[in-house]
Amino acid sequence: MPSRADTDVEAALAAVEAEGAPLAEKVEMLMEMAMGLQIRPRSPDDLLQSVALYETALGLCPAEQYLLRGRIHARLATALQAIPAEDLDPLQRARQNLEAARDILKHEGAPEELAEIEMNLGLVFQSLAAANAAPITAAIAAYQRALRTFDANAFPKEYAILQNNLATAFLSIPFTDERAKMREALAVQAFQEGLKVVTIIDHPNEYAMLQNNLGNALQYVSSSHSVENCLRALDAYDEALKVRTRATTPVEYANTLANYANCLRNLPDDVARPEGGNAENLDKALRCYREAEEIFAASGEHQKIAIIAEMSAEIELELAQISPASTRAVGAQ
Repeated sequence: MPSRADTDVEAALAAVEAEGAPLAEKVEMLMEMAMGLQIRPRSPDDLLQSVALYETALGLCPAEQYLLRGRIHARLATALQAIPAEDLDPLQRARQNLEAARDILKHEGAPEELAEIEMNLGLVFQSLAAANAAPITAAIAAYQRALRTFDANAFPKEYAILQNNLATAFLSIPFTDERAKMREALAVQAFQEGLKVVTIIDHPNEYAMLQNNLGNALQYVSSSHSVENCLRALDAYDEALKVRTRATTPVEYANTLANYANCLRNLPDDVARPEGGNAENLDKALRCYREAEEIFAASGEHQKIAIIAEMSAEIELELAQISPASTRAVGAQ
């Protein structure tokens, strides 16, 4: 039985076929229909049908309409990027379409179009690199090319996102050589550069994302100033939590809450007297983990639930070793 998406697309194709408009206009109609499905997908089927419409548009696109062809390739790639898949085929196809779009639009396309293509290409390469199917340096190079257009003054939002992406790319490189500390420093610097151009008022989502990820970088960076870095990380998480709330963005809130708890685990209660231990911070961390786990459970984030449950069990064991009474008190909350 055909899905609702299949039925809608069949009706759309029939309407375009019956339309007496020039071929280029029909192609643009198909592209608009595909974008509608892509922007507001009701299910993964909508994304698949969006891809089918883009591909139909490419097949019909007149040869002389090369800019239109390039833009279809670019939109098709973003639809492919969004498809949930167990294999890498959609990502590989997205890469091919982005490279085709770049080859076409680099001659007469707008600089912003090319920069957006490079930005998306960086994301695709970064996802492929995570599966050992591309070098992470390809993602870094694409982000750096996008920054030639998306500068801090004219495009603060895009600049901040690119700095975030660059930083996460640097941090994804295995720390197995003498340049590892330099890459960590570059990642922290990139997060801080992004935060220079976005504000909690004008760009709340980007602000929260950068603060959360800066906190992660500070928490795990190799440094002799681990306590200072943890305190700076907690400040960054506090800033992120001004935007990320349980009511408005529960999963993002839970992610930051779990990161906050990770940091508390490694921080003494009194930084001036580290020998006093960290029972209070362990207690706070456990409460944060439990709230995060509750939210992840409600959101169906099963993998995260397992990780958080393991962390909570480790803290309960640590508290039990400090004082059995501490464990009973925490468990009663």
